[in-house]
Amino acid sequence: MRIIFTLIATLFVFLPIAAKAQESASPAVEQAKNAYIKTSGLPIPRFISLAKNKVFMRTGPGLRYPIRWVYTKKQMPIEVIQEFDTWRKVRDVDGAEGWIHQSLLSGKRTALAQGEEGAIMLKKPESAARPVAMIESGVILTLESCAQKWCKATVDGFKGWIEKKSLWGVYADEELD
Repeated sequence: MRIIFTLIATLFVFLPIAAKAQESASPAVEQAKNAYIKTSGLPIPRFISLAKNKVFMRTGPGLRYPIRWVYTKKQMPIEVIQEFDTWRKVRDVDGAEGWIHQSLLSGKRTALAQGEEGAIMLKKPESAARPVAMIESGVILTLESCAQKWCKATVDGFKGWIEKKSLWGVYADEELD
């Protein structure tokens, strides 16, 4: 009986101490678990573009995962929605999601013209400005800057301003320099 009482008393003394030790070790344990996972430190979500003419989107973050989609257009805009080590989970204009290795991606900002009529490129960032070009839906433009509701872009020798709402590859509240 005395042994049982001693064991119970010992448990009451050491259990709170062990719980406290586990709580204080938790951040260090979590940091150790995540130490091998490197991320870019850049904001998520964000838009980037494809760096190559042939890019494989995979079902998971690694070469062992099956290919879900093959992209064949360099500079196509893509949205990064998650990171794992050197892999980026991305979403394309059609909503397809998968993983692409960072070496196949570029920080160059591009956008796709969208809408049934495409997008109108204007001389100035004003609705009443002179039109420069009519950009067909699906055409890739290089973004130079964006402010408020307009983006300055170039495509095939044309340079002008396009409303953000006519583009996929830039957020409505995003500003680029």
